[in-house]
Parts: sequence; C-alpha cells; structure tokens
Amino acid sequence: VDGLFEGHGQCVTVCNATLGLMLAVKQCVSTKKSHSKRYALMPSFTFAATAHAALWVGLTPLLCDIEPDTLCPSPTSEIELLERYGDDIAVVIPCATFGNTLDLAHYDRLAHQYAVPMVIDAAAALGTQTVEAKQFGIGYRSALVFSMHATKAFATAEAGVVYSGDTTIVHEVRQMANFGFDETRSVTMPGLNAKLSEVGALLAELKLKDLDAVLSHRNMLMAQYKESIPEFEFQTMIGQRHSYSFVSGCVPKKLAHRRDHIRAHLLAKGIETRTYFSPHISESPYFENICVSGELTVTADVCRRVISLPLFDLMTSADVMYVVTALRDAMRD
Repeated sequence: VDGLFEGHGQCVTVCNATLGLMLAVKQCVSTKKSHSKRYALMPSFTFAATAHAALWVGLTPLLCDIEPDTLCPSPTSEIELLERYGDDIAVVIPCATFGNTLDLAHYDRLAHQYAVPMVIDAAAALGTQTVEAKQFGIGYRSALVFSMHATKAFATAEAGVVYSGDTTIVHEVRQMANFGFDETRSVTMPGLNAKLSEVGALLAELKLKDLDAVLSHRNMLMAQYKESIPEFEFQTMIGQRHSYSFVSGCVPKKLAHRRDHIRAHLLAKGIETRTYFSPHISESPYFENICVSGELTVTADVCRRVISLPLFDLMTSADVMYVVTALRDAMRD
C-alpha cells in the first residue's frame, strides 16, 4: 500500500483474483443485506471469472454493453439496466478493461442514486496510472480487485489483491479469506481459504521492485505499435501510464470477415494472437442460458473484430516491427 497506493487505504493479498472477486462481492452483498436481490450488473465484454464470481455468490450476471473506443462499460447501457432492474440489482461490477481506467466518480454517482454497492474488476490495472499520475483506484471507498496472474504485466504466476480506501472492507475480506475466523478463531462471517502462499508473496515483492521499468518498457512498445499501424483500431486508453498485458484492438470493419484469416497468417509467421474477450459472456454456451442481457450492439461488433497482439517483458522494438509487418501484410492480402 505504501508503494502503489501511497499509504491510502489497505490491501489484502489472495491466491487468485477470481477468489478476490468472489470475496469482495460476498462482502458487499452480505453487508448490504441484499440476499433477496438477484443480479450482478457487469459488461458482457469481460473475462469469464467475473461472471463466475457472481454465480458462486448466488447472483445472476446482468450484462451491459461497452463503449466502442475504451472498451469499458457503457454508462448509457448501465443506467438503462439500473432503471429497468433497479431494486433487483445487488451489486455493480464494472471492468477496467485490459488495464484501462474507469470514471470512478460515475460509479460513486450510481451507488448513491441507485443505492447499490460497487466492486471494481481491475484485474489488469495494477500499475495503471490516472491522468494525475496516481495508481488507478487510489483512495476509492469500494473494493477493487487486481490480478497478478502470469498473463499480467504485474505477474507472479498466480495471485491477486483486493484494495479499498475503506479499511473496514479490507478487514472483512481478509477475515473471509481465512475461513471467516475472527481474532479468537471463531467463525463470524462467510469464509473460504483464499490466502496467498509465502512463496507467492515473495514473488510479488520482487516484482514490485521492477514494476516501473517493466511498465515503462511495455508502454514504449505500445507507442511503437500505434505509430506503425494506424489502420489498426487500438483501444483508447485513459490515463498517463497503463499496465499493458497485451496489445488490444480491432481490425477495420471492412476486414471483420477476415479476422480469422489474419490471425492464421500471423500464426504462420510464428506470431500467436488471442481474441480477448471473444466470445463474450453472453455468447458462451454455459453463460448464455443463465445470464440476462441488455442490448449488446457494440459488444457484438467489437467481438467480430478484436485481436490481442503479443507484448512481453523481453520483447524488443525489432520484435514489434516483425509483428507489425506481418499484420499489415495480412490486412492487405
């Protein structure tokens, strides 16, 4: 906390961010006595863990659309669903998509207007800085859940962090992560075992020392990507520095039908890509029969075109140019 969060609030480590989400959602739902409420409002364009966390806590994911540029939740879509399902919504779980920042003041307004708690899925945003050069989420009074999975820029193989400017939230999540035990080893709240191992904690401590250099390098490589392939529709990032896990963007709409061909061309050149988060939650066979969805027009369009390009700590400028050349060739074919 004294490092990234400058001494504001508290953190508790967990063995993975999925359990962190489950605990944070359970904590706010239990605290707010929302047992009769049904839904967890979240974007459909997010990782499966977000929806699974809601389901494990007994809530049904209620899926909103996203913004076409930032790929973060659409405020218009969120408000439309809050108006329609208001009293049945137990929690809102916005996603700081691919390490982007969110307008947390907007979520404070929603929390006040609709009397609903927030849990921020900030999985990829540990190290992301706002326009004020502050760690995203610093001082925020709801829970933010960060991941330290191997795919992240802050990677420790597998771990997570729950942070809040409200120390009561962190205290309760810490207790819940240790079987619900209080100081006398009595179980006084829901619990499970989500403790981070000592080895995982040491890895995180070591990674923290290198984080500024790692993120500086990744941000430099991202700038090179953007300058070299302007025809690729990069995600719009808000803030001064971002904890990039990979390079996210979309092929032009006229090439949507060739997205898979482009990926195959890159693979033939030894360049592995992904399509996070396509298929989105509502398209997944398991979730489509469980979740409730709003209008997902933008999500559907993005998911036809999204490609995640490689980015890693040891990547060089020459590596970027190799990927760029292959991508431009594939988009011209």
